[in-house]
Amino acid sequence: MYLTDRSAPAGAGTVPGRRRGLRPGVAPVVLVLGTVSLITDISSEMVTAVLPLYLVTTLGFSPLAFGTLDGVYNGVGALVQLTGGHLADRIRNHKLLAGLGYGLSALCKPLLLLVSSIGALGTVLALDRTGKGLRTAPRDAMISLSTPSGKQGRAFGVHRAMDTTGAMLGPLAAFLILSAAADGYDAVFGVSACVAVLGVVVLVLFVPGKRRGARVGRASEAEDGQPVLVGEAGAADTGEAGAAEGKPPVRIREAFALLRLPRLRALAGCAALLGLTTVSDAFVYLLLQRRAGIGEQWFTLLPLGTALVFLLLAVPLGALADRVGRHTVFLSGHGALLIGYALLLWAPATPALPFLVLALHGVFYAATDGVLPAALADIVPEELRASGLAIVGTSQALARFCCSLAFGAAWTVWGDGPALAASAVGLLCCAAIAGRVLRPTNGNR
Repeated sequence: MYLTDRSAPAGAGTVPGRRRGLRPGVAPVVLVLGTVSLITDISSEMVTAVLPLYLVTTLGFSPLAFGTLDGVYNGVGALVQLTGGHLADRIRNHKLLAGLGYGLSALCKPLLLLVSSIGALGTVLALDRTGKGLRTAPRDAMISLSTPSGKQGRAFGVHRAMDTTGAMLGPLAAFLILSAAADGYDAVFGVSACVAVLGVVVLVLFVPGKRRGARVGRASEAEDGQPVLVGEAGAADTGEAGAAEGKPPVRIREAFALLRLPRLRALAGCAALLGLTTVSDAFVYLLLQRRAGIGEQWFTLLPLGTALVFLLLAVPLGALADRVGRHTVFLSGHGALLIGYALLLWAPATPALPFLVLALHGVFYAATDGVLPAALADIVPEELRASGLAIVGTSQALARFCCSLAFGAAWTVWGDGPALAASAVGLLCCAAIAGRVLRPTNGNR
């Protein structure tokens, strides 16, 4: 079992007769969606950059309380991903579901100005992540369905690079606002809300919706038993191939029937296994601040280091994954994260430590964030693409939710060092298991 089959039968993941002539780069819809993600990530990362310090230092939350909120922040979206993915496939309108998700997240940003208790904050963060859960699978489905199978890694790499540009600008904007504004945190939350609205406007105006007249044939079985679409010409640029009039809606049991595919089960299982030992970004930055003695005024710039490396490597590593095999790049990214954990545990607190840890953190994301959805291109039929992406994304996000809760509890009881050491040992073991499950067979990468 493996992440991608480089020798998959022709047509697996593509529709014969689909409009040709894509530029050597990526489809236009990928660039437009990348712009939406760039703007939205400026808004999101402004909040994410200040939230750990705001909750722990200003509001006095314990590591366990923060871990609970961080788990909610990352875990609620996981549960909603399944709903968003299935509804997008069912109504065959990925743009509509993505727009609802972006809109809900934008509405939540001003509410951060009004809440301070753990319950109220948890509710607002849960609603924000509900929006993320609704939009993630439909958005990635539009990217996947607009891209030939052999260029999936590159397309997701381009999108993630643009997304990460926003992730770089967000912390920088938060840093500048905190430096200039008297009520710094309130100003950050207010500006974040305005930027989020701009992202929704760009999505509505410039992301193409489904085109009428798209026709797709029914799914058939390839030689290896995996479903393959056999269709006709006329698919939309956005990949809304399932928009054929008169075609019955996708039922939820069809979506869950994807779990019968051995490769999808392997991918979802390994993503969950590795997610159980992946410490959330917020905890990594808090650990790095304490370990390296970084002043609070510089804390919001730590995500900038991760984002810069992610930006530089997302496209090259995505293209590399298309050539050498996505499972290889995916597991190598977790290896980089493991080295980062080791540096946080045992390296001396030199000026180089923050740069090394953030660089490895960025390599981890560049090698995994876009490669994981790209791996589904040869596994899931087009009419169920959003559902397949949601299943794998949900398995990973739920595991990271559990990791946040467990890590926050371990930090509270044992301290940050033992908690991180336990995560590092767990990651090493899980990576070894995933390497065996995802190893290539019969010459496939």
